[in-house]
Amino acid sequence: MFQDNEIGAITAGGHFGHPPSSKYDKLISLAKEVPPATTVVVHPCDETSLRGASAAAELGIIVPILVGPVAKITAVAKQHRIDIARYELVDAPHSEAAAAKAVELIRESKGELLMKGSLHTDELMRAVTSGTTGLRTARRISHVFIMDVPTHSETLFITDAAINIFPDLEAKRDIVQIAIDLFTHGGLGTPRVAILSAVETVTPKIPSTIDAAALCKMAERGQITGGILDGPLAFDNAISPQAAQIKGIKSAVAGHAQILVVPDLEAGNMLAKNLTFLSKADAAGIVLGARVPIVLTSRADSVRARMASCAVAVLEADARRKTSPLPAA
Repeated sequence: MFQDNEIGAITAGGHFGHPPSSKYDKLISLAKEVPPATTVVVHPCDETSLRGASAAAELGIIVPILVGPVAKITAVAKQHRIDIARYELVDAPHSEAAAAKAVELIRESKGELLMKGSLHTDELMRAVTSGTTGLRTARRISHVFIMDVPTHSETLFITDAAINIFPDLEAKRDIVQIAIDLFTHGGLGTPRVAILSAVETVTPKIPSTIDAAALCKMAERGQITGGILDGPLAFDNAISPQAAQIKGIKSAVAGHAQILVVPDLEAGNMLAKNLTFLSKADAAGIVLGARVPIVLTSRADSVRARMASCAVAVLEADARRKTSPLPAA
């Protein structure tokens, strides 16, 4: 159970001494305005993952179903004084079994979200992507980081830094559209989307610049909708108005990007981790393209980042309710 000062720290955007952040506050506030999402939490067998699920439930944005070894989950809750008495527990002997059981519950329409606990990402994603018992749809599966960088005024969405290793142009089109849809479903308006490369000019020697130009043309022709695209853009002139001005780049996106589309997973992963460890950014994370949104966080993430991930996923789930209501179990 949280003490009053702990809840205050989280709802104010901070967590145990972390600087407050109005960026995550807005997402959490929006999530509190919609019905809570039933969330299957996979193997929450450490303090951070269990406390993250409990905190989101206490704020009324999720209703958790905890899947994993019940004795271990109960012991963690007792050790760290986390009240889980109100939550449904489903027993599974180990992390792999927990992932399989959680996916089964989603397939049975018993949950609207899937949330990673203290298991490895590949264990969870193996169960999600199984061709026979998983949660694949016709859509491509893609990951979006929602970054709260203290030194930057905008919330930054970075994609894809976790799922698609070397996406081709078709995959990048899907990655861009998924990120735009997530941004708009979160009630954040029309996003400015920067297609990143090492330079801001199109050159055949750097294939990602060709893809960037093609993606912008696809947006012009209606193959990508809902966002304002520009690219190729280097990172500096995507987020810094001064850098864009020096380079003479004039567009609605340059210097003011809200979604950063990276060339490949390696670039995205390094960018997100640089922001996390050098700029003290928080990194919420969500996977889309499966039957339900997946809250895919790192075991090292703060409770606040986990709650922001939950908030974004809840907003996405609510948008899906309005177009495709969850069938009765």
